[in-house]
Amino acid sequence: MRFREAALRARRNGAAAARAGRPLTDAPRYNDPRLTAAWVRGYVAAEQAEQ
Repeated sequence: MRFREAALRARRNGAAAARAGRPLTDAPRYNDPRLTAAWVRGYVAAEQAEQ
């Protein structure tokens, strides 16, 4: 899988986690720290959209 695809999937998964009410500390640890950052960005964006 290419990085762009993996990053989009990580961001979507982060947003889904925020909507499901999971804590931010549930962020997965990917081999590539950029994917973890994408997950967190998705999580934060979904939380801010709810406010």
